[in-house]
Amino acid sequence: MKTLFLKTLALVAFISFTSCGDKAKEAETKEAEAAAVAENTAVTYSANLEKSMIEWKGFKPTGSHTGTIAIKEGKLNVNDNAIESGKFAIDMSSIVVTDIPAEEEGNAKLRGHLTSADFFDVETYPTASFEVTGIETVEGKTMLSGNLTMKDKTNNISFPVSTSMDGDAMTLTSETFTIDRSKWNVQYGSKSFFDNLGDKFINDDMELKVTLVASKA
Repeated sequence: MKTLFLKTLALVAFISFTSCGDKAKEAETKEAEAAAVAENTAVTYSANLEKSMIEWKGFKPTGSHTGTIAIKEGKLNVNDNAIESGKFAIDMSSIVVTDIPAEEEGNAKLRGHLTSADFFDVETYPTASFEVTGIETVEGKTMLSGNLTMKDKTNNISFPVSTSMDGDAMTLTSETFTIDRSKWNVQYGSKSFFDNLGDKFINDDMELKVTLVASKA
């Protein structure tokens, strides 16, 4: 009996450790800041909309869902291969669900729920935006900071990115990071707003990964 108990305890500890390790780090989130201003010598890069996107992952007690969101437009101002300022718009009506086959009823049902007033209220807020407020190196990582606006709320977030140049094209790729949707007033199924959800809640944490490909304007 003692051996069984110890094995069970070890399994629980392993699962707990693995779950914590699998979760992407939450982006530092604070009040909105002034947008960064580029030098006159900066070169403007315009987003390639076909190659740029945001990948998302949402969680609930029984599993998770994944998908993408398209970038509607965007520009980065670059000096000596370093980003100085920039802003891009996110097309919230472009939300796609990728973990449920497109032909299945559940795909359209989930997408409809995400775009409804329960979640991102796309009819009222069709566009989200991200505006660069700064970029710095912290503990060997390049941290991009900017004001993320969704629905009627703006917060400043910081997350790690890498950039590469290929001729006249720049690619910015973020590490996978987490944001707390409740900080943008996305309330449905959130324990931050409701106390009586039991096991019917949906996690506030959303994982995001940004890929932005841009070319000289």
